[in-house]
Formats: sequence, structure tokens, C-alpha cells
Amino acid sequence: MLMSTELRAALTTATDDEILFDLAGMDDGLARLVRELPGMEVRFAVKACPVDEVLTVLAHGGAGFDAASPQEIAQALRTGRPAHLIHYGNTVKSDQDIAAAHRMGVRDFATDSVPDVRAIAAHAPGARVFCRLVTTGVGALWPLSGKHGCSVQDAVTVLETARAYGLTPGGLSLHVGSQQMNPGAWRSAVTVLTEAITTLRLRGIHLDHVNLGGGLPALGYHDRQGNPLSPGMDRILAEIRDGMRQLRRASARPLRFLLEPGRHLVADHGAIRARVVRLTERRQHNGHRQHWLYLSCGRFNGLYEMDKLQYPLVFPTHPDGPTVPAVIAGPTCDSDDAYAAEHPVPVPAAVESGDPVWILTAGAYSVSYLTSGFNGFPPLPHRAVHCAVLNEAGSR
Repeated sequence: MLMSTELRAALTTATDDEILFDLAGMDDGLARLVRELPGMEVRFAVKACPVDEVLTVLAHGGAGFDAASPQEIAQALRTGRPAHLIHYGNTVKSDQDIAAAHRMGVRDFATDSVPDVRAIAAHAPGARVFCRLVTTGVGALWPLSGKHGCSVQDAVTVLETARAYGLTPGGLSLHVGSQQMNPGAWRSAVTVLTEAITTLRLRGIHLDHVNLGGGLPALGYHDRQGNPLSPGMDRILAEIRDGMRQLRRASARPLRFLLEPGRHLVADHGAIRARVVRLTERRQHNGHRQHWLYLSCGRFNGLYEMDKLQYPLVFPTHPDGPTVPAVIAGPTCDSDDAYAAEHPVPVPAAVESGDPVWILTAGAYSVSYLTSGFNGFPPLPHRAVHCAVLNEAGSR
């Protein structure tokens, strides 16, 4: 498991529940990504970790930002990055929000429909637009294939409309799905992008950039069966590099490339210090007895994505000894506040109420999805840890 010695020390000394972020690990991850993808510009997806210290360290590392609202744009601007390195990546925008983004200096807007183009022309005159193409999302834990994006045919109409309304049709984008595990997803995406670039070129629209969106996976999650999710990052990066070469050939003019990593840069460099509430055993409706481990942190205060994956757990006061298979659940009275009951996790049989639990690979969306206090359980505080990342084995 990815955990730095300094992050381990911060978890060890923490006396209450909190989310901890390893800023140096994030900075190193950004530097590695830029080295692996020469010519790629990074626009960090703010939604993945809207924490000022995180945005600042990534900005200092050279990243711009993908923002989905005027509030995210304002937060990104506070890092000191210029507005031309921030784009409005949400295809769903009100007239008021378009105008607000334009006033703040943003000139690049995602779109996927003619009505949205007309609104951008009215409230952000002269802006640049990039059209989001739809993908299947096959191979991703979260496909993201329903709400955003359009077909190549519709993209041609959208960008031709943008040109007619005085906007600059600047590029194309897509998203292969969040936590995309299949390297072939990027190959399929490049095929669609190549078709779109070629078709648009024949219509006299020459794009200047392609945005390959998000989807790069985190490395430290477990699947719902408790097995490590081990995406082939080398293969994924190779597919992206090959895709960049193919897209350059398809374009008659030079192309810039953008990428919008979110969880890939932050998930493995965040952890939660939580507590055991209770280890208990109950007879289930099928007559079988089942252990349940209730934690002070769950779906509504830091672990929103527990419906799709298992966050690795470390029990620092019980590193050895017998274990029991237990369903992991949060503290609220909501039945969705639990890991999948059919896939219990081995936990120390000796844990007691109040024992610390470290929840790893929790740097993505842990802050984004905090409720204001569901059932009276307050959102977790968070703080940044300035430390160098090391590849250190931990116990679950």
C-alpha cells in the first residue's frame, strides 16, 4: 500500500478523526505523469479534492484546473494560476454561471449541445468551446456515460453552430469513465476522436487541442471482493502516447493535448484516521451469523464511494492475531452506509470500541462528498502533511 513514513507518523499521532493529505506525494505523482506523457498539459479536476493546499501544490507543480462551477473557478484562481489555465469543464451551465465564469476571465468552455452553445455566445461572447464526445465507459468503476457528451455527428453540428455564433471551435474532449481499468478504453476513445477531427477538418473546422479528460485510476483500492485493484498503468500510459501520435497524424495542424486527472493524483496520497465504534455479530435474515464492524467514518463523512470499492484498512493497535470476516459499515442509521454485505473483510477479532483505524487510498472525493452532518455526525476536518512519498507495505 502507498503510505509515506511521515503520513504514517501523522496517523499515529492523530488523536481524533480527520482526513490527512500527503502533499509531497501528490507533487511527485504530478511530476511523474508529466514525465511519462511528454507534451501533455495537466488540468487537475478540482472536484476530486477541493482542498486549498492540494490545489496550491499542484499549481506550483505546473497544473492548471478543470472546474465545474464558478465556485471551483474562484478556488482555482486563488492558487495564483492565470485564468487561461482554467477551463469550465461542465457541459451543464446556467446563463448566470456562464456569465460569472466569463467575468472571472475564463475563456474555454466545454459544451455538448446547441442550446448550451447559444448560451455561451450570449453570456461569454468570443469565448472558445470544446465539444465533449460520449464514450461507453466500459471498464470503469463509474462509466459516466449517460449525462454528458454527444455523438460525432452531433459534435459537428455543435461546433459549426459555435462558429456561426462567433465562438471559436477550439477542441474536443471526452471521459473514458472514472477509475478506468481497461487500457483499451483510451484506444477506443482515440478512434472516436480521430473520426471527429477528420470530419470537422472536411467542414473547414481545424481544432487546436484535444482534451483526453479524466479516468486515470488510483492504484491502492481493493475491489468489493477485497482483492487489490491493479490497473496496468504502463499500458494505459502507452496507449495515451500512441493515441497522441495518431491524433497528430489525423490533424492537418499542430495539436495541444490536455488531461484532467483527478483521483489518480490524490487518492493514494490521502488517508483517514477513524475509530472503531463496535465489532458485533448478528444473525442475518438467511439464518447465518455475520460479524459487522462499525466505524466512526462511513459513506456520509468521507467514504462516499464505498458502494463500489473497498478502502484498505489498517488496525495499528492490532497488527497481528486472529481475524474474523466482517462487513464494514459507517456509524449512521442508513443501510447504504456499508461495504457490500456479501464481501466481508478480515478484521482483528480483538478490536474494541475506540481503537484507531487507518483508512487508506482516501484522498479522492473524501472531502467533496462530505455531508453537512447526516444523522448528526459532523464532516471530518482535514489537514495537509508535507512529506515525501515512499512505497511502504502496510497491513490490512
